[in-house]
Amino acid sequence: MTWKQDYTALIVSYAYVFGVIALGELLRRLGHRPIEFTRKFIHIGVGMWVVGTVLLFETWYLALIPPATFVVINALSYWRGTFKAMESEEKENLGTIYFPIAFGAVIYYFWSQPVLMVASMMPLTWGDAMAAILGRRYGHHRYTIGGRTRSVEGSVAMLFWSWVTTSVALFVMPYLLGKPLINWMLALIYGGVVALVCTLVEAFSPWGIDNLTVPAAAALALSLLRN
Repeated sequence: MTWKQDYTALIVSYAYVFGVIALGELLRRLGHRPIEFTRKFIHIGVGMWVVGTVLLFETWYLALIPPATFVVINALSYWRGTFKAMESEEKENLGTIYFPIAFGAVIYYFWSQPVLMVASMMPLTWGDAMAAILGRRYGHHRYTIGGRTRSVEGSVAMLFWSWVTTSVALFVMPYLLGKPLINWMLALIYGGVVALVCTLVEAFSPWGIDNLTVPAAAALALSLLRN
């Protein structure tokens, strides 16, 4: 039954991700949403598929197929502008290509620890996205590190959303997976440490590279905290 479940999971994976991208395109074309909004909408939607990955897949190398596929698809879209709803207006930003690479790396690294797999994707999925959305809208206090300008408001949003979503993942996912539960206070502490580390890493990361450095920092912090 394992192979049937995994192949079903593959079909669901592609249907879900292409559905999120299609919805982003509809929001751009019919809803007249700006590209920066639709990019982050797709960013969050695809990132949350990490939950579907741990619930549906039973074999790690098959779970890696969708991220590997989207490295190629996103690279083609970057060069040809196929999916405009998810492409940055700044052509030097390779974030859409780095995202599935990070997703695949997290799957491989934390396959035997699915709760940590989900938790380590939350700072990138929610923290990074909300930092961009809220930072653009409310960011009035600017600072520059390494030639990249950010806002204090965006960094605070990164810290808050990373903390909340990482803590929720650590507390809720064990229920869904039938794993030993983690105390809610410990989940908040771990989530806070991960959020702080990821916020600092994001602040010092060059443009677009944060899609690699943030989940790497989250994975390292969670590994150290759990040992």
